[in-house]
Amino acid sequence: MSKQIYASDKIKQAVLERLKKLGERVVSDLERGAFPRLEIPARTTSNIVYDERLRQYVLGSRRMERTARNVRHLRPFAQLLWIAAFAKQLIQRGKTSTLRDTYYVAIGEGIDFEDQDESDELIMQLESILDFPREDFNIFPEERASIYGDLVIEYTVPGFRGKRIDLSAHPDGFAIGPALTTAEFVKCGAEQVFVIEKGAVFARFVEEGADKKYKAILIHTAGQSPRNCRKLIRRLHDELNLPIYVFTDADPWGVHIASVLIHGSALSAHIKEINVPDAVWAGVWPSDIRRYKLPSMKLSERDIKRIQELENDPRYQNDPWRREIKEFWKIKRKAELEAFSRYGLEFIVEEFLPERLAELQKR
Repeated sequence: MSKQIYASDKIKQAVLERLKKLGERVVSDLERGAFPRLEIPARTTSNIVYDERLRQYVLGSRRMERTARNVRHLRPFAQLLWIAAFAKQLIQRGKTSTLRDTYYVAIGEGIDFEDQDESDELIMQLESILDFPREDFNIFPEERASIYGDLVIEYTVPGFRGKRIDLSAHPDGFAIGPALTTAEFVKCGAEQVFVIEKGAVFARFVEEGADKKYKAILIHTAGQSPRNCRKLIRRLHDELNLPIYVFTDADPWGVHIASVLIHGSALSAHIKEINVPDAVWAGVWPSDIRRYKLPSMKLSERDIKRIQELENDPRYQNDPWRREIKEFWKIKRKAELEAFSRYGLEFIVEEFLPERLAELQKR
């Protein structure tokens, strides 16, 4: 019986090939008696450009050099090579590591990282060199997002390959970790995806049967969505052709959470295709505070500063972003998704949701 080859297997093989080429470049320089050097894309805000084809913000053409000729580069150069070797080991052994765990493994092997921030930065540099996200070389952040709905998946990771799970089998949802993110989609009865910032509202959607009433897969991002979560949402859209609706708080931070899902983030501009350009920000909007007479709070100085930053960000120059940012200045208030509970626990699913979906589908 032949071993089934999954899409994730092909990705892992491609990563191994690029890791091999990275090592070969370093060895070749040494064999020629030259100082090893690498060119790394500059991950700065001034080097971020909008890619019309991908419909997301990506890194521009500027590069920085890291060379063993420069004594100040020796330490980060060696650290980067250790991260690359560790990534290769993880893939070959079928193991995974978290960002935190990678830091401690490095310390245990005598790699001189001052703190986890330093090791995290080197992992992102390796991402930019390989042009693959860290998740593809088996290094993940701690899991906090979850998914629930009418979708059967088949795991592709060692030890669980071929095992199938119905994602409506657990009322708390399934954690969106590396095994779920790379799983194959086997059977889907859903027709859309609701992405929800807040855990309490995700639980309310499950309790009120929003998945069945609206034939929707429900995803809880737990604030700013982890990249695993964004990758899974992108796959649901691209592979199953499901429309994506994003629900966040009506505050500047909720607005940004929705925008990152749609436009991509500055921090991850070196990673392509983990945003969903066709996703729709469905609310709760600042204008909904007046429309539904929602309980609200005054904007703090920190909120006001953030709104000013959003105004100057190219991602927020068109509606509904521009319209709703103007609304913040009019009302000087903010509200949370849970504010709909003033009208009863069922209101957000029974009243707000159908009204908003009907409104969006007319546009």
